[in-house]
Formats: sequence, C-alpha cells, structure tokens
Amino acid sequence: MAQDIVLTKEGYEELSAKLKVLKSEGRSEIAEKLKVARSFGDLSENSEYDEAKSEQAKLEAEINDIEAMLSRATIIDEEENSNTEVVHLGSIVTIKETTRGAAERTYTITGFAQANPAEGKISDESPVGKALMGHKVGDKVVVEAPRGIINFKIVKIDVDQK
Repeated sequence: MAQDIVLTKEGYEELSAKLKVLKSEGRSEIAEKLKVARSFGDLSENSEYDEAKSEQAKLEAEINDIEAMLSRATIIDEEENSNTEVVHLGSIVTIKETTRGAAERTYTITGFAQANPAEGKISDESPVGKALMGHKVGDKVVVEAPRGIINFKIVKIDVDQK
C-alpha cells in the first residue's frame, strides 16, 4: 500500500504548479526537439532523436511521480498546527548541538516530499526530524545519525505566520 504524502498547503500548490509547467511547457519543448530531430532523417543513427526520446521519458516519469504524490497527498492544516509548545509538522525549530558545541541551526519540519536540507527544510522521517517530533523547548534530544550520535537541545519552536 502506498504511503500518504504529507504536505503543507504551500507545498501542495508548489507541486501542482510544477506539474502544470511540466505538462504544458515541458511537453511542448520535447515535442519541438523531437520534430527537429526527425527532420535530420534516418532515426536509426540520429543521436539528437535518441536524446530527445530519453528527455521525454524522464519528463513523463517526473510527471507520473508528481501526479502520484498529489493523489496521495494529505494537506496539514497549518491553523490547527499553530501550537508552539511541541515540535510537529510545520514547526520551525531552532536547535543547538551540545555534543560538539556547534552554532544554533533552524529547521522547518516538513513531509519528505517538501524536504530540502539546503533550504533548512527537513523531513519528519529524517533522523533529526524524527527525533525532534513531539519534544518541547528545553528538551535534550539524542539523534542517531550517519555520522554518529548527536545531542541537541531545543532552543525555540515557532510556526510560519504567513
């Protein structure tokens, strides 16, 4: 059975917009590339045609993946999740690593489909995200990460006030 995809309303809208672009502009661009490649003649030795077909397959796979995610999406009610007492999906959490004395870091807890660590968005299924869920400000949290055991202290819990 397929797992539900947890998204914020914003995340759902972003994926929907991306899908729309891929289906319209993305497919149009590929169709044009295929048209140009066909004009070169013999398709059996036409690398441009092979490349365009490969791009088309990747595009269609991405479209299918996004459609599947959206069909299984559960949108979290951010109004309901305005609680700053405990960490939950949608929380913006500031933590301080106590193991190595590193600087504070702030993460937004998201579903895995929205996770982007480079933007400070971590999944509730990631080692750190999973360990933080349900904890309060001041709690010490132990995380088993690929680089070893890390100890964090929760400094602040906030929610996006959009």
